[in-house]
Amino acid sequence: MSSQTIAPGAPISPAAGLAETSLKAAIAHLARGETQAALRAASAACHAAPELPQAHFAYGQAWAALGQHGNAERAFAAAIQLKPDWAEAWIDYGVARYRQGAIEDAKTAMRQALRHVPGHPAARANLGAFLRLTGEPEAAEALLRQTLQQEPQNAGARLNLAADLLQEERAAEALDLLADAHFPQNDPRAARHWLLQQALALLQLGRAEQARAVLARLAALGPLPREIAPLWLWRLVLLAQAEGDLPRACEHAARMERALEAMGPEAVPEHRIMAHYDLAKFWSGQGAHARAFGHWAAGHRLLSRSQPFSRENHLAFVEANRTMLDRARFETGPLAQNRDRAPVFIVGMPRSGATLIEQIVSAHAQAHGAGERPALGRAFFALGGGDGADAVRRIAALDRPTLDAAAETYLREMKALAPDKTRIIDKMPGNFNCLGLVGLMLPGARIIHCRRDPRDVGLSIFTFRFHGAHGYAHDLGDLGWYIGQHDRLMAHWKQALPNPILDVALADWVRDFDGTLARVLAHIDLPPDPNCARFHEAESRVRTVSRAQVRQPVNARGLGRWKTYEQELAPLIAELSYSPKISRRRPARR
Repeated sequence: MSSQTIAPGAPISPAAGLAETSLKAAIAHLARGETQAALRAASAACHAAPELPQAHFAYGQAWAALGQHGNAERAFAAAIQLKPDWAEAWIDYGVARYRQGAIEDAKTAMRQALRHVPGHPAARANLGAFLRLTGEPEAAEALLRQTLQQEPQNAGARLNLAADLLQEERAAEALDLLADAHFPQNDPRAARHWLLQQALALLQLGRAEQARAVLARLAALGPLPREIAPLWLWRLVLLAQAEGDLPRACEHAARMERALEAMGPEAVPEHRIMAHYDLAKFWSGQGAHARAFGHWAAGHRLLSRSQPFSRENHLAFVEANRTMLDRARFETGPLAQNRDRAPVFIVGMPRSGATLIEQIVSAHAQAHGAGERPALGRAFFALGGGDGADAVRRIAALDRPTLDAAAETYLREMKALAPDKTRIIDKMPGNFNCLGLVGLMLPGARIIHCRRDPRDVGLSIFTFRFHGAHGYAHDLGDLGWYIGQHDRLMAHWKQALPNPILDVALADWVRDFDGTLARVLAHIDLPPDPNCARFHEAESRVRTVSRAQVRQPVNARGLGRWKTYEQELAPLIAELSYSPKISRRRPARR
């Protein structure tokens, strides 16, 4: 994320000599990193000339430098109120909102900046980063690539796109982006991040010696700012592991923990979050399970600030589905007239096996795996005017012409992805919340419901950094409760929907791969295809956290993993205990 230097905008009005002198002093203090002095000078400018947007902007930058992002936000908002078309003020306002956890507001601010200054480099780069964090990786990549086509030297866009690619382990592509020809020589902050990302790409590619040279080049730039020290130390952890020096890796990980505590207010929130997840993964690999779990919990605490969750609201949503979209609604009410069997929805809790099934079925000659499409959720939001209980009531009241039109649009866009295929797979797990709309709009579609031991599901969700809105995941009790509500809603859909639903457990693939494959293909009316058994050999791009698992043959490594963390998972297991899949007895809370 980048914050701009003070732009002059309209000529400064001669309100008072004090205002102009104070503003110039504030700008000079900010340039030298003298934040307290800048704050005092900017405050004096605001008092002397409250109608001067530049004074409020400088005041906001001083507060931001001090890590007081709420105060910074208010100052930038004052600047925007006085000068609504000031793109830089919108950008810094958006960054302040992001640092307080309001990432949707941050996206809106970047779009406002782009409305006033189309193609603004910082606004584009920041919006690309925010799109990725909110679960829109394809939109983020498209925006950032378009930006680089028009502005090849946009370092922010290159760095944010490289971060996206590294998240998906597309290290070679990231390394190409970070070629020395585009190195930001005159921007020390960008230069450090550039070398950090280069080193990570090389380590992902197994080129440890070259990574060491890049890290040495980074060290030569001078003392490392504390807000990026954990990123540096994580590369040293990975380098030590690559060189087979586990004691040194543990030493660097311990230093990284201390550096994480000292990052200060200048740190980008995502860097702090990912440092916790990286450390958790490392300590888990060393068998230090309690230490690892502490870092996962810390990461979720940070994420919960921007992703609140309400059991009351979600329960109202579930109950609205159960009462308004019951069997009688589907048997006697209007449905779309199509009976198209091309759509296949793979649903369930995240980490329950959706990616595995998609990869297996999409290896079939007649099938196309479309990944996690947002199309159904968007249709639900548009037709229902929201995503809560009231939206369910509006969707239940839709008439046939509306449903026919919505189905025509949905099917046209879906089939354009693979016109030569007879089955197109949407494996967005959270579509289980929208299956009522599937029954109304696409009554010929087939649904596959992924199942897995809910304790393994809960652990797996808690131990991965998901992008997008997963507010239920940040508290173990909420997570267990949400899994239970998922089970209730799926039980309802199975008895209410006109669409056939097939349950497939992750363990089924381990115990009887051939039999499970035959059941799945029969459910979606596809003939046998030997390519399905060789799914892991196919060249396909997987954007989810399951990318490593689905590039291997089916194995049992993910079954029963929860037992290692049984004590830490007690709040989750307590919420699950009413389920017959777990136990008839509710364990005592610890």
